Amino acid sequence: MKKFVILFLAFAGAVFAAEAVTGTEFIRAYSVIGAGIGLGIAALGGAIGMGNTAAATISGTARNPNVGGKLTTTMFIALAMIEAQVIYMLVVALLLLFANPFKV
Repeated sequence: MKKFVILFLAFAGAVFAAEAVTGTEFIRAYSVIGAGIGLGIAALGGAIGMGNTAAATISGTARNPNVGGKLTTTMFIALAMIEAQVIYMLVVALLLLFANPFKV
């Protein structure tokens, strides 16, 4: 946690060190940082969720091979829903980068 605080302070120091910075440039700079961090967290969470889903499906199929087809179908539905969350974050990041609602 301390590393993130130091990283954010370093970003803030770089932004404040710029000369003649307007409010729009602050918003643009923090939007880019927020979009990058948000996408990274979303991708990490999606990857962990997909790994857990696949592991549980493989374990269930190994215990009872007769329900392998049902488990696989359910797994693909769960993977699609996990991936949808990452895609939603991608849409939010693209909005922050290209159609920023916070610009004045």
